[in-house]
Amino acid sequence: MLKGVLTLGIIISFGVAVSFGITTKSNNNVIISTSEIGSNHPKNKHGLTYGSSADTLTYGKEPDLIKAYGIDGTMGYVKKEDLHSPMPKTPEEALKLTKEAKDIEIPLYDNNGETVIGTFLLGSGSSE
Repeated sequence: MLKGVLTLGIIISFGVAVSFGITTKSNNNVIISTSEIGSNHPKNKHGLTYGSSADTLTYGKEPDLIKAYGIDGTMGYVKKEDLHSPMPKTPEEALKLTKEAKDIEIPLYDNNGETVIGTFLLGSGSSE
């Protein structure tokens, strides 16, 4: 009895594996490695990726130039490094930075990452 159950299990497993392989091949699916996940953004002539951060598949893999709308409504891109400030090292430093936070204007670029086409307002989150 146990031998029959094991044989049936092996046959079912083989059938599932074969049907998965056929489905994958017939749908032309591409298997990508985890190192490629999040790299779905196009690159400009300078090798910088650009696009919406909403298209990012993996945390930390947002494009170099992130789609944004400027103060006047112009669509462009902000540099990822312009959006991220250094992380505080202590809770006291974090509290001080939060209290001193101000709105900052940063450049809004064309997708080449060089031509400034406007200004993006990076809000502090303060209601003052």
